[in-house]
Amino acid sequence: MVNIHYYGTGHRKNAVARVWLIPGSGEITINRRPASEYLPSEGMIEELLEPFRVTNTLNQYDVWATAKGGGVHGQAGAVRHGIARALVEANPDLRPLLRRLGLLTRDPRVKERKKFGRKRARRGFQFSKR
Repeated sequence: MVNIHYYGTGHRKNAVARVWLIPGSGEITINRRPASEYLPSEGMIEELLEPFRVTNTLNQYDVWATAKGGGVHGQAGAVRHGIARALVEANPDLRPLLRRLGLLTRDPRVKERKKFGRKRARRGFQFSKR
């Protein structure tokens, strides 16, 4: 028997997720832990399931993901991006729908570096006239 699985790499902020979709019952595992245990809020789990919801493939695939870098929210976004890419690998006809909803686009926003002579990236030191 051939083990069928689909792979997608997702990115968000400084987080990177490697995602495998395996035909199954909808079980989601992130870093060897169930998503409900790994992600602190129900909202993040809903965000994670968005690619499945818009493509009507909810509970058709098991998700096995490894996420590293960034924080938990960035990792959830990276897993979502990876799920969308893996769904396109599984069924190329879903690409236009996922593209239109922005689920295949990597969110490019990252923390701006701190500049010299400043307190943070843009905030200067407090000016004192006297």
